[in-house]
Amino acid sequence: MRDRLTWYMVFLILPTILLARSLDRDRRAPYSIPSNWRALWYSNFDDLQRINEVHDNNTMSNETVQMGATAFLHCEVRNLAERTASDAEISWIRRRDWHVLTSSMFTYTNDERFQVIHSDGTNVWTLQIKYVQERDNGTYECQISRSTGIVSHFVNLKIVVPEATILGSGEHHVDVGSIINLVCIIEKSPTPPQYVFWYHNSRMINYDTTRGSVVVLTESGPTQSKLTIRQAIESDTGNYTCSASNTKPASIYVFVTEGDKMAAILRRKTSGSYRTRESLVLTLILFSALLVR
Repeated sequence: MRDRLTWYMVFLILPTILLARSLDRDRRAPYSIPSNWRALWYSNFDDLQRINEVHDNNTMSNETVQMGATAFLHCEVRNLAERTASDAEISWIRRRDWHVLTSSMFTYTNDERFQVIHSDGTNVWTLQIKYVQERDNGTYECQISRSTGIVSHFVNLKIVVPEATILGSGEHHVDVGSIINLVCIIEKSPTPPQYVFWYHNSRMINYDTTRGSVVVLTESGPTQSKLTIRQAIESDTGNYTCSASNTKPASIYVFVTEGDKMAAILRRKTSGSYRTRESLVLTLILFSALLVR
């Protein structure tokens, strides 16, 4: 069994040995693995995984990061017996494709968003992922090489995409002289957005002084941004957009009309909807008649 473990240790360390000669100044090596050991690595990874799964010291943690932010996956190295944290063989592996991202302080990916962080004298090795994307979702494994085998710490990384929603339907009708109240909800955001801007058509109105009646109030947990326009006039009609720093924008169309005009609009919409249903029924009747023939 010890001989097998020795060979597994060789398979684990071999990528570092082969690629160390090609390291550039920032200790980033091109991800180019010779095919002769690539097959060997994949063929024996199931055995390595079984060793990991039965080891009592394996640990797991969860990390939630919003899209576009920076993820820090921490791996604390403990109980290394005769080996210290500074000279241990520490590797970060992306489990969905078994890509060895880092080994010791060397990085083995051309994706410059990935980097390992470690300070001398400490026992924490951190995988940093900048500008996280939805495809970064998944499990990452920190493998710690020991004389008795391999110990792993698994981090389940979840990328959340904040969503902006304006309460109500796609249209909002108000009378001239009344108040326009719009509420934008920012959900699935671990941290509040840095800003929430409101636009009337293509013009930002957060700090609009020409109307003198625009009030924007932003609250947290979940973030709510409220737009209030008093004494609405017909020129306030248009598309209103809520745009937060960490979400796609949400929009709603506001109609500002006199009471009688609004009633006419609603009648036209209702009549148009009725005519559409009537046409659909007539079409179905004619189609059924053709089938009977």
